[in-house]
Amino acid sequence: MTPSTLAAPPETANIVHDLERALFGAAAEGASKLGPAMILAMLDAGDGISDLIFSPGRPSQIERHGDLIGVQVPGIAVLHPEHTARVACELIGGNEQALRQLKEHGACDFSYGIPNCARFRVNVFRQRGTYAIVMRVIATKIPTIAELNLPTMLKEIAELKNGIVLVTGPTGSGKSSTLAAMINLINETRADHIITIEDPIEFLHLHKKGTIHQRELHTDTPTFSHALRAALRQAPKVILVGEMRDRETIEIAVTAAETGHLVFSTLHTIDASKTVERIVGTFDAKDQLAIRTRLAASFRYFISQRLIPKQAGGRQAVLEVLKSTMRTREYIEKGDSEGRSLLDAMRDGGLEGMQHFDGEIEKLVRSGMITAKTGMLYATNPDNLRLQLSDMVRLEAPQDGEIIN
Repeated sequence: MTPSTLAAPPETANIVHDLERALFGAAAEGASKLGPAMILAMLDAGDGISDLIFSPGRPSQIERHGDLIGVQVPGIAVLHPEHTARVACELIGGNEQALRQLKEHGACDFSYGIPNCARFRVNVFRQRGTYAIVMRVIATKIPTIAELNLPTMLKEIAELKNGIVLVTGPTGSGKSSTLAAMINLINETRADHIITIEDPIEFLHLHKKGTIHQRELHTDTPTFSHALRAALRQAPKVILVGEMRDRETIEIAVTAAETGHLVFSTLHTIDASKTVERIVGTFDAKDQLAIRTRLAASFRYFISQRLIPKQAGGRQAVLEVLKSTMRTREYIEKGDSEGRSLLDAMRDGGLEGMQHFDGEIEKLVRSGMITAKTGMLYATNPDNLRLQLSDMVRLEAPQDGEIIN
């Protein structure tokens, strides 16, 4: 029940032991395992759990449908620093790279699995001299586009032969699940070679009609850009890059798309317009016109996600979809200006499969799936949405400093 590692030679085992002692002290010497029993007790607390959180001074907590809920674990009413240090050491399980990251940078990421139960993306970090842990629950079954309630037009993406497809949104908005669903659809329907580069590997894909190889950052490759450059020599048709974090990765991804590959990746941006700004802004001013031209030619879809609480409980994924058309390519290449923004293109592009956040939120409010106040909170332009809904409900404009719930 530890991260997958090869048997370490004696000298490596000594290094790992020294790192564990330096980081966790006496907590590294515990003979019995504390973490798995706590994790199982937390997972038994109900459905819809997205995260497990271990924080000193608090009970073990789960995040369910966006809300934090305390879970009473037998014998541990409140977590103490020695508890979180011990669990952190157990979860890392002798992963030398993760231990070095934690020592040098104060935080580390890795994957963890309990066989026949669950897999997690884990972040361990130092705070106020103690350790805290956040474990993102990864579904054991790869979801389908239908199961995620995503627009059926996204199935068209599985038929693309080249170009860039980006899925964007804040942490916890469901980007990984959406990408996994699309990669799985390609894997089921096309006899292609697929390479993923992830930090860490989340969904485990099996070979189906396609052949798929999954590489993990730090374990299999030092950087996204290094693995992406190597992938160009590994004859893939489809490449998934976990995140476009820097200029070098973006540049190689664009080159891969230009040379006939279908490239998937993510960015932490809130909508399609901000996605373009983030990519272009990564480059020096003298290079921005060139990257605009290349991006305009190579992008196929920019999909932005938000998870919105439903009236009946749970959360609904809302998507903004920007599709490559003559109009959107021109707007990306020349930049937004009065009367010619990407938002305008998405508003007018319904027949071409495009949609924008506020239009989708309006539909959810009118259907009764979410409240009007929730819609205002998550809207890109609350004032415009308020006008659109004026025939249905009267909403008072919020006062300065007021937050709509």
